[in-house]
Amino acid sequence: MRKRFLLLMGALGAMAVMLCGQRSPQAPSREFANSVGMKFVRITPGAFKMGSEEEGPIHEVTLSKAYYLQTTEVTQAQWQAVMGTNPSASRGPDLPVEMVSWNDAHEFLRKLNAKEKDTRYRLPTEAQWEYACRAGGQEPDEAPNLDEVAWWGKNSGHHSHPVGQKNPNAWGLFDMRGNLWEWVQDWYGPYSAKPQVDPQGPPSGDGRVVLRGGGCERTDAAYFRCAYRGITGPGLRTNFFGLRCARTF
Repeated sequence: MRKRFLLLMGALGAMAVMLCGQRSPQAPSREFANSVGMKFVRITPGAFKMGSEEEGPIHEVTLSKAYYLQTTEVTQAQWQAVMGTNPSASRGPDLPVEMVSWNDAHEFLRKLNAKEKDTRYRLPTEAQWEYACRAGGQEPDEAPNLDEVAWWGKNSGHHSHPVGQKNPNAWGLFDMRGNLWEWVQDWYGPYSAKPQVDPQGPPSGDGRVVLRGGGCERTDAAYFRCAYRGITGPGLRTNFFGLRCARTF
């Protein structure tokens, strides 16, 4: 009897050692920074009402997967570190990079992925961008006080400013409204009224892609709503166009 008891205790002890040696999967970090100083925050999955009466129809969108979004627009120092050049008209390491097209943004992402030995850096989809701007529904479509959160035509002097100087939104994202228009991944197309899960936009377009956020040159507050869609060609460069990066898990 004693021998059987000792064997049983030994087996239980071995099992305990095995269980202790198995590490539980580590939860993804809420924030991280890469080798060129780009800071990202984890955006949790969820559902929200996308669009507005102006950018209708309003429709239910579910984002089923978490993703990372850069807390600021890509700065000139970050672009320089990856590309070796700075195309911006107004110069400053902490100013957002501008004079970059949608095509240029994709070349930057290609080189960033190579530099980081990764494949997951990309532009956010239009739905991911708007979901983050709204902080999952915590932020209104139209900001109650634009001066607190945005560089826009009535406080910017019609030029960009260093990133991260205005108040962030509820998810810690800066300059989602104002400073520069931001390229997103999607080709332009009309919304569907039906509920959508992880929408990617049209698979191709007629030469028009989507910009979000409003730029420092605009004086009409309507351009700075979370739902507002700017539309232009993928090869166009101006000193009011920049980008913010996303990264999948």
